Amino acid sequence: MAEKILMPRLSDTMTEGVIAAWHKNVGDTVKKGDLLAEIETDKATMELESYKDGVLLHRGAEEGGKLQVNDLLAIVGDKGEDVSGLIGGGSSNGKAESKPQEAEKKAESKAPAKTEEKPANPQPQGAGNQQSSGEKVDISKMDEVVLMPRLSDTMTEGVIASWQKNVGDDVKKGDILAEIETDKATMELESYKDGKLLYQGAKQGEKIAVNDLLAIIGKEGFDVNKVVNAAKDGGGSAEAAAPVETKEEATAPQPETKQEAAPEQQVVNEGRILASPLAKKLAEEKGIDLKYVKGSGDNGRITKSDIDNYQPSAAGATPQAAVSEHEISAKAAPAQTAPAAAQPSTVSSQPSTTAYGKEEFEEIPVSQMRKTIARRLAESKFSAPHFYLTMSIDMDACVAARKRINDVSPVKISFNDMVLKAVAVALKQHPKVNSSWLGDKIRINKHVSIGVAVAVEEGLLVPVVRFADTKQLSQIATEVKALADKAKNKKLQPAEWEGSTFTISNLGMFGIEEFTAIINPPDACILAVGGISQIPVVKNGAIVPGNVMKVTLSCDHRVVDGATGAAFLQTLKSLLEEPLRMLV
Repeated sequence: MAEKILMPRLSDTMTEGVIAAWHKNVGDTVKKGDLLAEIETDKATMELESYKDGVLLHRGAEEGGKLQVNDLLAIVGDKGEDVSGLIGGGSSNGKAESKPQEAEKKAESKAPAKTEEKPANPQPQGAGNQQSSGEKVDISKMDEVVLMPRLSDTMTEGVIASWQKNVGDDVKKGDILAEIETDKATMELESYKDGKLLYQGAKQGEKIAVNDLLAIIGKEGFDVNKVVNAAKDGGGSAEAAAPVETKEEATAPQPETKQEAAPEQQVVNEGRILASPLAKKLAEEKGIDLKYVKGSGDNGRITKSDIDNYQPSAAGATPQAAVSEHEISAKAAPAQTAPAAAQPSTVSSQPSTTAYGKEEFEEIPVSQMRKTIARRLAESKFSAPHFYLTMSIDMDACVAARKRINDVSPVKISFNDMVLKAVAVALKQHPKVNSSWLGDKIRINKHVSIGVAVAVEEGLLVPVVRFADTKQLSQIATEVKALADKAKNKKLQPAEWEGSTFTISNLGMFGIEEFTAIINPPDACILAVGGISQIPVVKNGAIVPGNVMKVTLSCDHRVVDGATGAAFLQTLKSLLEEPLRMLV
């Protein structure tokens, strides 16, 4: 089915792009990750990759031509498919004629909305000179405005994991402005201009929709209220951001008290501090300076448990906490000032004590990753009719073979690596299991790219081992380890998690003997792998100890029938029970 590719917004101030070069011609085959074109923006010339497999059926402009953001850039679909309806007029001329019409419609639809809103604004906002005078402010065209960019193909909103610059700080091109948590990973956002950070669209931990006001960078004296008010009229996130400034002003004295206590403690982290978004948020709530916290994660990364277990090394930090508690209680109940002053030492000496018989809970915001996992798996579970096939596999031969393989292998081979290799070989023999449901057709993949579910701090990522059937066990082991490390450190790139044809989820290392997994769309199947258990088995009429592993295949019944799935499991069983067969 043909799919339109629109001109993306490749920088925060981009309104149009110039086609610097096409790397595919009409009629060429295009695969996911292929370089489609080079787009010249107001900042730089950037490469645009295709997010879809198919044939390039239409180009919205030739080299040197300009396209507005969200204009039709290209159409990718099946060979010979009619795309005249998507173009708008059956030819490139039709597209050019449709632009003014679309612009007129947009102008007509926006004009009434503006006139309806304006009478309401002057009454509560007497200072809105620009709005009361009837001027229209397009903040997307202002050099000082930084909008929330689309940092992944499925991103609709971003969470501010951390601000690396505060309001009033000098900012230079290339400086890290903030860390943005998307549905895929946490990514750094660099500044595209020099100036001062005059405004932050949200505080740490808050969400901003794509293309909403993220920040303002300019010279001192720039009218920030004009931009914020314009963002409010346009449905931006400025209203949610307004309290940020007041909170910063209200809490301004607190950083001074922290700075007084800082010299008494030992500085553990200098320069840029690596910490998870949740750890940063908890530290902010508890008033903990992260430069004094030693991280237990990879590369010294600070995690939630480090914040929960943190105890100030200096004696001066505890009295400050006690004083702040005392001041709060004094404001809340002046008559109880004396008893409150006598209690802080008891409370601070046992901060983690939980009262018996008292209901307690903790609520944490849903991360972008967890939100995407919930949406995609709910769609899979309730749209794809799942059925499950479970089989026990005798792993005695694999256990013996693994010992011999590791004696000569340059890297350590795990049982998961052997299962992955056996699955890849079995999929070549059963291509219907290596398929995808596409609505009006079924795609039978002739290549084998296996997704490996990896548990990370905030959820689950599925990096892909491509062309697994062509790789040796040592290559698979090296690649899986590298991808797992990238996933845990949030360093995976889109090309490393897209394009799977089958997925494996292994919980055997956690002592799980058997479980069922939800299919990872668009795959038609996922294999749930349990642990290897030593149990009594019957061989040649005698009861002997054996190594048994249970696997469960979850199948999309729209694509795979019971007999097809069963035949695949029989092949997998035969390969693992005679591992030399998959090495031939």
